[in-house]
Amino acid sequence: MKIALDCFGGDNAPDDVIKGAVAAISEYSDVEIILTGDEETIKSRINALGVSDKGITIVNADGVIVIEDDPLDIRGKKKDCSMGRAFQLVASGEADAFVSGGSTAALVVGATMLVGRMKGVKRPALAPIMPGINGQYMLLDVGANVECRADMLAQFGVMGSIFMEKIMGVENPRVGLLNVGTEREKGRELEQKAYEALSGAPVNFIGNVEGRDPIMNLCDVAVTDGFTGNVYLKAVEGMGAFMKMSLKDLFMTNAASKIGYLLSKKGVKALSKKTDYKEVGGSPLLGIKKPVIKAHGSSDERAFKNAIRQAINFAGAIGEIEAGIAALKEEN
Repeated sequence: MKIALDCFGGDNAPDDVIKGAVAAISEYSDVEIILTGDEETIKSRINALGVSDKGITIVNADGVIVIEDDPLDIRGKKKDCSMGRAFQLVASGEADAFVSGGSTAALVVGATMLVGRMKGVKRPALAPIMPGINGQYMLLDVGANVECRADMLAQFGVMGSIFMEKIMGVENPRVGLLNVGTEREKGRELEQKAYEALSGAPVNFIGNVEGRDPIMNLCDVAVTDGFTGNVYLKAVEGMGAFMKMSLKDLFMTNAASKIGYLLSKKGVKALSKKTDYKEVGGSPLLGIKKPVIKAHGSSDERAFKNAIRQAINFAGAIGEIEAGIAALKEEN
């Protein structure tokens, strides 16, 4: 499988992107990486890092699209940037999947306009895997679509359910609609109509869930519009950072607390790993014809390696998602 990897997407590019690619080639069988970006710089950094270029192909690209740029530039004046060239490789069939830690807005535009949506999909959804008390859950959408319709949320539920079952191994995933209360009549017109649409969708819809419920693993897929989802995501990330800093301060208070840390060190590390986005690697953009993975902007070597793993695994679910969207259309 060939993965087009935007070598200059992310805060730690290109070094950690290169190291992540090398680690992925070493760990995963039958994977080739196409690095896109300034060829001379990439070759220079490979030499400086002292890593092997076995299984790596470099495709030269001109410049980088950054968050300040107009996302539409990915198919215009910046079409040949590192992200744009990676998308072109996937669109032409020269690569099977795409990974980038670059601009989210440009990634959504590029995936939609260059690679294309699956037949019948209204809008793609950015869908991170989130840590819960007793496992993981998927949250979608988290920003690809600030405004949504009820039929879009129903499609999100179908796509998220299939991903969690086929890729994450969750049997009969529970799909919940994020709302201000669990009663059916709660929410805005969007949530009320989405409730009806999800009730008739080919998923295990459990009704409305409140903001505290997904993290308690009361659902496996939490569906919402991109505006609400992004606010929820940032709040969870902020609370996670707050808890980590608070624990650190608590354990460093005095000698007794430091001894307490030593005694609970294993558990603390396990909790830290559980909430570490680097373990997941990236968020799939569901609804696109080929696997597209958005890595976190601050991804390091381990995160990029795991994002590549996500792309490899995601490839097996594309057909299932297309079939699920077709089934939803038939029922409606």
